[in-house]
Amino acid sequence: MTIYAHEWWVIATAVACCVACGVIGCFLVLRRLSMLGDAIAHAVLPGLAVAFMVSGSRAVGPMLLGAAGAGLLTVGLSSVLQKRARIAEDAAIGVVFTGMFATGVLMITWVASTIDLDPGCVLYGLLEFVAFDTVVVGGLEVPRALVALLVVAGVNIAVVAVFLKELRIVAFDPALAATMGISVGVVHYGLMGLVAATTVVSFEAVGSILVVTMLVAPGATAHLLTDRLGRMLWLTGVIAAASAVLGYFAAVWLNTSIAGMISVVAGGLFAAAVFLAPRHGYLGKVVVRGLLSMRIAREDVLAFLYRWEERAGQQGVRGPGAWQIAAALEQPVLTPVAIWWLGRLGWVGPGPVLTEAGRATAVGVVRSHRLWESYLAKHLPLAGDHLHAPSHRVEHFIGPGMREELAGELGAGRDPHGREIPGEDRSG
Repeated sequence: MTIYAHEWWVIATAVACCVACGVIGCFLVLRRLSMLGDAIAHAVLPGLAVAFMVSGSRAVGPMLLGAAGAGLLTVGLSSVLQKRARIAEDAAIGVVFTGMFATGVLMITWVASTIDLDPGCVLYGLLEFVAFDTVVVGGLEVPRALVALLVVAGVNIAVVAVFLKELRIVAFDPALAATMGISVGVVHYGLMGLVAATTVVSFEAVGSILVVTMLVAPGATAHLLTDRLGRMLWLTGVIAAASAVLGYFAAVWLNTSIAGMISVVAGGLFAAAVFLAPRHGYLGKVVVRGLLSMRIAREDVLAFLYRWEERAGQQGVRGPGAWQIAAALEQPVLTPVAIWWLGRLGWVGPGPVLTEAGRATAVGVVRSHRLWESYLAKHLPLAGDHLHAPSHRVEHFIGPGMREELAGELGAGRDPHGREIPGEDRSG
């Protein structure tokens, strides 16, 4: 596939726009203001129309002022409706942004009858043609949209780098930020101003659809992949750039809208993260829960074999078959797999029978169980037949340190049923 020079300019412009939106979008996601970013991206339309009517020009300066004013008006009106009229936040945002968006479309349609201000350009963008509107920078013809977007991306990155501490504190704990002397309102409206500025600069090249997507999708995707803000910002930049590049080639292949396809790719990456993210992804959680269930099943088998030896009065006694153990533990599926796994680990030998390594782990599980039974009997008015079930659930999450604390507090050698509590270093 041959990539021509003008196509590289299109890709570069898309990457600059996606990164510029993604960086500030991280803080919208963290502060649960994604819908507010969406509202601003739509509500700046009347600001653009008013700016043109007043100035008679489509220059960036008046447009930025108009967009910033409309964006701040959106934030202010939403806040007033929420606080004064006692309307839910999402309802207030929905009412304000849909009303202003509709007003903006009507105003732009009206002024478009006399000048070249295309509503479709504002809504869908003209990313395919950015390479044909150039300015000379350092003797090189560069797309005008790319220059503007690089400036906006640079400003956004610089603001985040300089005010990262303030943005971080306001995002995670506004009350703490206020007690530290940080003006939460200034940070909030400054962030909204950046959103409005990024939106208006991006409109002509990429349209509102891509802006709205990039304000939310890369940051939300990165948030699923990490809980660290610094890493989240870097991942957001990478995801935004990858969405732009992959979306462009997919659009060329399918002969469709570039901005629309970039948005689809960003949504696809988010969907992939929902399923595949190591910690917060659906499949990741399934794997973690499955491994936890298997660990509990293995420990249940070890504790069962330890008690079997205890009742027999000697070590190395063969336990019942795997299916009998499964029936006793009421785990017909996991228990045979757990016994096989324990055999691979060398904790259970043929029989099945405990090995020295398996017995050491079994001692810890049984000790945790009986110590917790003793603790519950001492501090809660529970009958003896009500102690086993909660202790059986908790025993798998009590480590050596907590066992020693319990043993030190209780000072008991036997549990409430009169059974010996094995010592931590007992091997048989």
